[in-house]
Amino acid sequence: MPPDSEKSRLDDAARAGWLYFIAGHTQEEIAKRLKVSRATAQRLVSLCLSERLITFRLEHPIAACMDLATRLAEKFKLRSCEVVPTNPASAAAVAGIAERAASLLETTLRSDKPTIVAIGTGRAMRAAVEQLPPMDCPDHQLVSLVGNISPDGSATFFDTVARLADLTKARHYPMPLPVLMSSQAERDQMLKIRPVERVHALAAKADLRLIGIGQMDKSAQFHVDGFINREELFELMRLGAVGEVTGRAYDAGGRFIDGSTNLRLTSVPHPAPAAMLTVAAALGPAKLPAILAALRGRLINGLITDEATAKALLAR
Repeated sequence: MPPDSEKSRLDDAARAGWLYFIAGHTQEEIAKRLKVSRATAQRLVSLCLSERLITFRLEHPIAACMDLATRLAEKFKLRSCEVVPTNPASAAAVAGIAERAASLLETTLRSDKPTIVAIGTGRAMRAAVEQLPPMDCPDHQLVSLVGNISPDGSATFFDTVARLADLTKARHYPMPLPVLMSSQAERDQMLKIRPVERVHALAAKADLRLIGIGQMDKSAQFHVDGFINREELFELMRLGAVGEVTGRAYDAGGRFIDGSTNLRLTSVPHPAPAAMLTVAAALGPAKLPAILAALRGRLINGLITDEATAKALLAR
């Protein structure tokens, strides 16, 4: 078989393996997605296994994804970029990017060198942590970039540092504050508390920041999860906010909003441009303006996304 044909066959097998083992589709569904017979879909999944293109993670670098990652890295001067296949059944499904984020975390935490990992919250971050195997990493430190307590005192399910610490036995430093205080003066006073200062100082020395990106529209998770109310969301939108990282809202140029809830936010300050390796895991049409703005403003220097989002970013 000619080399190009063999490469294409392995690409198809890798896609089928991703859809089956990571996205959770049946072989009948895969056949429909790839427009092949069910027997062919079954053979592709078997080939994926026999060629060891997939173990617990997708190991075969799909050519199209690699090309998109290279082009994104060049266009936006990224230190790190990974692109995963788009899940045809759901453009916003985070399984693929969570798997890659988990791989980054595992690689970082398996290093012999003592490492500080700062991590945000959200669905993609939680999903990534849940894919990690148990590890013994007592020499590493984990620090939360943002609190997980909403104004009513309830905690979000999407906290990540405590769960990551359970899995890795690393020392961890949660942010012991609500995400937002009632006033700027109260926020400033709370940031002077010794444990909070310690968290901020540790995060400033992190070797890796791994975060999500949230959009600022009527479906903003920052609002849906109860951290800001409807009036605060609309105020941010009027001020030009299109996205947020660790709760810090920014405009289409990647500039942080000077006012509104940003003045009451307790999360660790976000350097702009990003200094240490700062990787965002995000995808989907709704988040496209927020991802693009974060790239333009150099708020991130690493990105994990999917094919459809990568193509849309390159077209802008």
